Amino acid sequence: MNHTSKPFGKFLLLWSGELISAIGGGLTSFGLGVYVYQQSGMASHVSFVMLLAFLPSLLLSAPAGVLADHYDRRILMILGDSLSAIGPLFILFVLWDGQAAFWQICVGVTISSVFSSLLEPAYRATVTDLLTEEQYTKASGFVQLAGSAKYLISPVLAGILLKVWDIRLLLILDICTFFVTVTATLAVRKGLTAKPQAENASFAASFREGWRVIAQNKGVLTLVMVGAVITLCLGFIQTLASPMILSFSDSGALGSVQSLAAIGLLVTSLLLGFFSIKKDYVKILCGSLFFAGVFMVLFGFRENLILITLAGFLFFSMLPFANMSIDYLLRTNINNEFQGRAWGLVGLISQLGYVFAYGFSGLLADHLFTPLLLENGKLSKSVGSVLGTGKGRGSGFLIIIAGILLCIASVLLYQFRSIQRLEKGDGDVQTNHLE
Repeated sequence: MNHTSKPFGKFLLLWSGELISAIGGGLTSFGLGVYVYQQSGMASHVSFVMLLAFLPSLLLSAPAGVLADHYDRRILMILGDSLSAIGPLFILFVLWDGQAAFWQICVGVTISSVFSSLLEPAYRATVTDLLTEEQYTKASGFVQLAGSAKYLISPVLAGILLKVWDIRLLLILDICTFFVTVTATLAVRKGLTAKPQAENASFAASFREGWRVIAQNKGVLTLVMVGAVITLCLGFIQTLASPMILSFSDSGALGSVQSLAAIGLLVTSLLLGFFSIKKDYVKILCGSLFFAGVFMVLFGFRENLILITLAGFLFFSMLPFANMSIDYLLRTNINNEFQGRAWGLVGLISQLGYVFAYGFSGLLADHLFTPLLLENGKLSKSVGSVLGTGKGRGSGFLIIIAGILLCIASVLLYQFRSIQRLEKGDGDVQTNHLE
């Protein structure tokens, strides 16, 4: 037996727990969205709950990364999984004999998000602890597959379960998944020892050092910014796909398009899980980003469900290649001693693209691009003659512009010498020789 198979087996055990946890979290997320909308009839309430489920974990990811370098990473994963169950438990308790008020759901979601922030940096750093460099790309495919489960598996499963009972069943199942995840983490921890950390390093000093690890290597910093560009594009499609499609079709078609498009993420994640890529990471990164931009253009080009579905599938199929390349290049250019705090900051910076997209894309579409492409809009005779006119064409045009910018960014990225040097592991600043 290959000597590397045992560590990868441990990774698969850990990954299985996180897969089950992701499915459970997806059940709760779907169920709460349905429940809040049924109770209030307001999409703004649903979006606010989603925001509370996203922002605390994002804002706390960097401090959580510092903790992942100061303390046993497996213990932090166990604490994050266990304590985040308090949120669903609180909502379940309130719901058991009646209805939950909107503020009570907000409190439960926020509690869960706060403690979940402990998990991601510790989990990513643990993957580095377990595996060799040759196994990183394969692991990246599995990690992305687990992350996509809440979009591919949970909505379908939750829809079936809600016909059997109500949201309480989804919450109970989510809570039960925490036991599975903790058990898997404990089993992996048994064969790993926590790396000793510097006793005199303060939390603030460790945080600053994590930033130095990223900022002093131009290639690493550029890659992190590329991550923000990817989440920005994802956020644009997530935000604008609904108004674009609903302007000429119905919610059933919208759900079908979103599910089929997400399968692209699943397919290429599976491919990366079974076939290791061992070279040309920069080429793969830039190529996947370029074609992702092309497919964004096609996604917004016409009011045609077949074209939109195919373009969406191809767009999402490019993302695992880009994420895998970024993941490998970062892991091999950041010393393992600093990976916890580095991944925390990477998560914080890269996901700022979501914040910008959620905050501004809808406003831009509603107040600028849509008026321009109505029947009598200023661009109806020029751009409108190609893209068409109507209520959803402004959203489509904005997606197209974002896709073109992504293509341009990918071409420029390939020209950066600092990025090219990352593949050789000799970036501008060697992070294992920080003063």
